Amino acid sequence: MTASGCLYRLGLGLLDLQDPTRLIARSDEWVFAPQEDYETGGDVDKVVFPCGWVTDGNDLRLYHGGADKRIALATARVSEMPDWLDKHNRLEWE
Repeated sequence: MTASGCLYRLGLGLLDLQDPTRLIARSDEWVFAPQEDYETGGDVDKVVFPCGWVTDGNDLRLYHGGADKRIALATARVSEMPDWLDKHNRLEWE
C-alpha cells in the first residue's frame, strides 16, 4: 500500500522440485513493478501482472499486462535468478 493506493508488482519464489508445496525461498524485494507510462497509467493505474512466460535457453520472456490496458514483454536471464533470490531470501529471517 502506498499513499496513492495499491501497487501490483511481482516477487520471486522457489519451490521444491519433488514437493512443490514446500517453499524453499521467497524474495524480500520486488523483481518487477509498474514503472513505464503504459504500466502506471491506464484503465487501472500502477498495475503489472503476468500473463504467461516462455524460456529459450537462458532467456526468459514474461508477457505482462500494464495498467489493465496493454500487454507488454519483459525479459530476464534465468541464470541470474538463483543468485538474486539467494541474496534476497526472506525465509532466512523467518
